Amino acid sequence: MSKTVDLISPIDGSVYITRDVLSQDAAVAASDKARAAQADWAAKPLAERVAALRKANEIIGADTDRMARELAHQMGRPVRYGGEYGGFSERLSYMADVAAEGLAEDIIEDSDTARRVIKRVPWGVVLVVAPWNYPYMTAINTVAPALIAGNSVILKHASQTLQVGEHLTEALHAAGVPRDVFQNVVIDHDTTDALISGRHVDFVNFTGSVGGGKAMERAAAGTFTPVATELGGKDPGYVRADADLEAAVDGLMDGAIFNAGQCCCGIERIYVAEPLFDAFVEKAVAWVKAQKLGNPLDAETTLGPMANIRFAREVRAQIAEALEDGATAHIDRMGADDGDNTYVTPQVLTNVTHDMRVMRDETFGPVVGIMSVPDDDTAIRLMNDSRFGLTASVWTRDAAAAERIGDRIGTGTVFMNRCDYLDPALCWTGCKDTGHGAGLSKLAYHALTRPKSYHLRKI
Repeated sequence: MSKTVDLISPIDGSVYITRDVLSQDAAVAASDKARAAQADWAAKPLAERVAALRKANEIIGADTDRMARELAHQMGRPVRYGGEYGGFSERLSYMADVAAEGLAEDIIEDSDTARRVIKRVPWGVVLVVAPWNYPYMTAINTVAPALIAGNSVILKHASQTLQVGEHLTEALHAAGVPRDVFQNVVIDHDTTDALISGRHVDFVNFTGSVGGGKAMERAAAGTFTPVATELGGKDPGYVRADADLEAAVDGLMDGAIFNAGQCCCGIERIYVAEPLFDAFVEKAVAWVKAQKLGNPLDAETTLGPMANIRFAREVRAQIAEALEDGATAHIDRMGADDGDNTYVTPQVLTNVTHDMRVMRDETFGPVVGIMSVPDDDTAIRLMNDSRFGLTASVWTRDAAAAERIGDRIGTGTVFMNRCDYLDPALCWTGCKDTGHGAGLSKLAYHALTRPKSYHLRKI
């Protein structure tokens, strides 16, 4: 009997779709097909590979209603936001634009006596393990540059967003990417491990939990297969005394609450200069109270359910523990929240400390703790008091000060007067328990290829 997986919709807890899970033998066969097809794909002109990805972008963009509707059913994002096409297209288009530069040969010498050059060559078969929270954008971060660079790609999407992998497959194949060059597979953890440990893939890109990242690295141990990881964060925001208060509230609260707080680089803790603290909290509470928690298929809903009941329970547990330890909650339970469903009331907490899990562990939900700080040094110390290191957001009118502060913060990205955004021209990376990798920017092409040196002596 074949194994199946049910996708449970967070809207009402019903089974939305069911899919068959590939056996290990079938998954290995898929990787064999990917390997066999890769050389011909890599031999195509770069311009042809780029054109295929641009065409796929057009195909996805032709039906954004489908994207928005399916995302609402699968992971709960309100349809009013229209899906993810804006960010998806921005990232794919930028990676297509810089492909020639990112993959260019580094010519050291080309003379009458020698040609010395470093070329970028594809790894071969790239396994992309994508998450559910921004399922189109996180997948295309690697899928687009991997294919453009001449790799074959096997996509294993999260079981919460299975239709995203199917939609991408339809578009890429219709755009001219050969079926064996891009494959979407539904496989379990054991089969994923077997593909990696058995050297059936040549590069792994994983976005997900710290535990999942450790599992990927364990599977790759001894194979010398590169594993790039982005494992979430506990991203801080710092509001300096000279900040634009209105802009800081709007930016940071959107960064904390949008997508039900289910953002890898969402804001989970905020430090506010003492003179602004009371006003910031007052405005932050008003911002949250203006949100409408409800069915994501309703155009009036601004905040949908969390993707899974177990995620919602973890958020509620962290809030409850903080309250027991002396934190203050500022938001009353909203109507859609019955206390044990996927609809979680967004929460603002004060009187919090770093002894509380809500200020230490990744929450990945619609709650933020806010603390008052007397100066930059204290804010920097608290921002660095985390095992994660993805992004940090500094709100100030002084760009030089923001850069100085950023130099002292252990993260992969530093923002000034914005947050929760991936600039495709900048490298998306992290440190500490956030993992390591180099997504987007020209550096993504360096990650998804290996250097090959040529020393051609002329006699």
